[in-house]
This record gives sequence, structure tokens and C-alpha cells, in this order.
Amino acid sequence: MKKVLVAGATGGIGYALVNELTARGIEVIAFARGEQKLTALFNDNHLVTIFPGDALVKEDMMEAAEGAEILFHAVSFPYQNWLAQHPLCIENMLAAAQAHSAKIVLADNIYAYGFQDQHVKESSAKNPQTKKGKIRLEMEKRLLSSDIDVIIAHMPDLYGPLAVNTILFETIKGAAQNKNAIYVGNKQKRREFLYTIDGAKAIIELALKDKAYNQNWNIPSAHPISGIEIESLLRGEQYRKKIMSVSAGMIALLGIFNPFIREMKEMMYLTEKPVILNGEKYEAEVGPVPRTPYKEGIRRTLEWTKEYLAEKTNK
Repeated sequence: MKKVLVAGATGGIGYALVNELTARGIEVIAFARGEQKLTALFNDNHLVTIFPGDALVKEDMMEAAEGAEILFHAVSFPYQNWLAQHPLCIENMLAAAQAHSAKIVLADNIYAYGFQDQHVKESSAKNPQTKKGKIRLEMEKRLLSSDIDVIIAHMPDLYGPLAVNTILFETIKGAAQNKNAIYVGNKQKRREFLYTIDGAKAIIELALKDKAYNQNWNIPSAHPISGIEIESLLRGEQYRKKIMSVSAGMIALLGIFNPFIREMKEMMYLTEKPVILNGEKYEAEVGPVPRTPYKEGIRRTLEWTKEYLAEKTNK
């Protein structure tokens, strides 16, 4: 692997992928809509070629992917736009992969698994009951039914630098501002949160192995953790304000005038009945799953968030 494309390079997992790939000496085409943000993030990295463009425009994707051996799909869209935008993005990426004889690696979430009663293996039946889960499953099926070599990498909720459109970011943002914060869901329930840098390392290890293609893979977090434990870690970083749990009912009220929050309500079942990923297949066939301790990952993310918010304030 000498040169790849990362679509969605300015998002949390995309940013982590670009940094980890170039740390390994691999050239990266960083593809995203915002040229200014791409430049701010990667202009000093000599292994990165900045390519501003729209994943929903076939011609942009085709041009960006020229010379890339692997196309990493880390593109995200607002929840309310998923039905219209995700399938189109997949078709554009498949067309680009076909034109350039490239492979595709999808940085996926856990929505396609639907309701599960136990630690979920890749062989577990997928029967999503939500609109967003069904969309993710159709994306997966479309990729696996193509004649392109693909990897589907399932990851839990993310946290880390640039992962600002995530559930845990709302909690960390409050702590970074030294204000009262919210925690989405029941603080008693143990759930998975994956540090983006761990996710990127695990995905790249998969991408480097020919045998990993045309399969699903689970990338679990360090371990399930409760909101109470996360609060305790933040207290260790000298945060003393309140952290309020936000329930499904509260999300419904908040979402009356906010389409993103309204759409998030559908996925609140994951906060009451968490999907916990089984990583035995990865560890047996690839190696140890990267597992940054939450104490370290949250500390780093908190430090990054303080800098991020300070920069926004000074603009």
C-alpha cells in the first residue's frame, strides 16, 4: 500500500486515518468538502495531497481517487439526510474504485446489527429495526455484492480529536468549557466508546491484509464503560461541574425544532440496551485490537477540545 484516498478526511475517524497512514509512510489523498479545513489540518504533512471535493459528485470522487490503491470511506452526513446521501456516496465510491482498480474500506458503525442480546460477533444475524440501521445494512450489502474488494469495519460510538459529531463529545465539551455537561443515556449502563486513533490503527491493519477483504470485522473498544466511570475520569482532570443524563424522552422534547436531535431519538435504544462488539475474530486473524485506556484517551480528547474551542472563540 503506497497511496490511498481518505474520503471524509476532516472528520474524527478520517483525520485519525490520515495521520496513522502517513505515520507509516503511506501517501494519502485527503478528500473532503472544506478546502480551508483540509489545509489547516494537513498542509504541513508532505505525504498528504489535499483534494477538496464533494463525495456526492461522481466526477469529484473519480478525480480524487486517481492513483489510489485503497479508498477509505469515512464520510458522514447529517442523520436527516442519510436516505438520500449515503447510497449515492456508495455508488460514487464504487464507480471510482472500478475506474481505478482500487479496493474500498468502509469505516462503519454498529447500527446494522439492530437489537442484540449478547456480545455481537460478525456472524450474528443482522435485523435492524431502525431506519438508520436499515440504511447502513443496505450500504454494506451493496458493497459486498459488487465486484470490488471491500472491508466492512464495524465500530462503536467514537471519541477523539475532531470527533465532534458524537455522543460523548457533548460530555467532553462541557468539561472543556468548565460548564455543566450532558451525558446522553443512562449513566449506569456500560457501553462502548472507541478512541478514534485505535479505530484507525485497527482499520489500517485490516486494509494491509489481502485475506481481510470481502468480510465484516468488529473493532471493539478498550472495554465497556459506564457514564459514572467517565464522570470519575473527568473529575480526575479537575472537572467539578454537574453532568446531567439525557433520556429518550428529553431527546424527544429537544428535537421538536432540531432535526438532528429528532433523528437521534431513534438510536437511543443503544443507550439502554448497548451493542457490545466481540473482537475475537480480529484478534485471531489480525492481532491484538488497539486499546488505549479510557483515562488516557479522554485526557487527550479533553486537551484537544480545549484547544479546539479556544480557536473557535478567537476566530
